[in-house]
Amino acid sequence: MSRAPITAKGAAKLNEELKELKTVQRPKVIKAIAVAREHGDLKENAEYHAAREQQSFIEGRIKEIEGTVTNAEIIDVAAVGANAGDRIVFGATVELYDVEADKEVTYQIVGELEADIKHNLISVTSPIARALIGKKVDDTVDVQAPGGIREYEIISVRYE
Repeated sequence: MSRAPITAKGAAKLNEELKELKTVQRPKVIKAIAVAREHGDLKENAEYHAAREQQSFIEGRIKEIEGTVTNAEIIDVAAVGANAGDRIVFGATVELYDVEADKEVTYQIVGELEADIKHNLISVTSPIARALIGKKVDDTVDVQAPGGIREYEIISVRYE
């Protein structure tokens, strides 16, 4: 089984969430279950059932994060960038000029586990990332998007 790539920053973020779930959220929900139990009949106790549901979600998320971090290949973006020269590789933060929209956009190429378009983190398997990999500053790339082909000019590449 191949290990999914994740940046060191992404792994640290997952570890922070894991710590929060284990040290804050889990004890809080256990306490809520105990308080709800004191209210009597558990069959019709909405607080108890809500707390148990929340506990199930927290435990599931803990297992999911632990599995993800255990099976991920954590990549030091700065080290990769030092070896990449002026080429775009995994972990690169790329500033692009969208020719059609006449605006600049910035994306970081990350693993599927941490991709989040709201934060401009794009998966290495996305059409934009696939088009960018191996390119360098001042290159132009055409990306097949759902709305048609988009043209981007690469303005800058950095590894942070």
